[in-house]
Amino acid sequence: MPNIDFTEKLQGLMQRVDISSFKALSRAAGVSERQILRLRQGKLEQMRVEVLLKLSLILQMPLSELVVTFSTGELLQDKTASIQELLQEIADLKKEYQRSQLQLEQQREILVQEFQQSTLQLLESLLVQWPTAAQKAQENPQLAAVKIVPLVQKPLAKLLQAWGVEAIAPVGAELPYDPQLHQLMEGTSQSGETVKVRYTGYLQGEKLLHRAKVSPV
Repeated sequence: MPNIDFTEKLQGLMQRVDISSFKALSRAAGVSERQILRLRQGKLEQMRVEVLLKLSLILQMPLSELVVTFSTGELLQDKTASIQELLQEIADLKKEYQRSQLQLEQQREILVQEFQQSTLQLLESLLVQWPTAAQKAQENPQLAAVKIVPLVQKPLAKLLQAWGVEAIAPVGAELPYDPQLHQLMEGTSQSGETVKVRYTGYLQGEKLLHRAKVSPV
């Protein structure tokens, strides 16, 4: 037997969208009259979500509102409990996500600090000696550059070695042109023709960081 209250509610909703009968509602929504009867009986638990969605579209009301309107008190309590459980699970997941994000941020800061410390250790001699050497160079413009170069060259070589970075070729080297590793600064060259390195390039393992700049010989 249809529930009188639910039947009247459905008829009121049908009037709002100019549907005159349950048969017309069945045709408009593309659902069986048996499904309409279940809705009038409040048997939502026996109806598929797909059917409820079709009815909500035709009646021009949100699916959630349709469910609340035609739910019995017991079913509504069950739905409310399920929703509350779902909301609690979402809140717990959100807290766990925020906690994980905080841990990742802390780990990232620790890694950055460790990286900075290891780099500074490799550059320690440069950091200590370079300011003094630069001051002496300013005081004595005649100071030979060859005396200052090792202050930069040695720490830089240690740093590149620690990072696994290797020069493609030393400056001034003459070698066969390889367009994958070399960048022409002027002129043209075919693969295998001799070129001279003007600015060195770098590889990190098999990864190319910078191509060496070369010119034809």
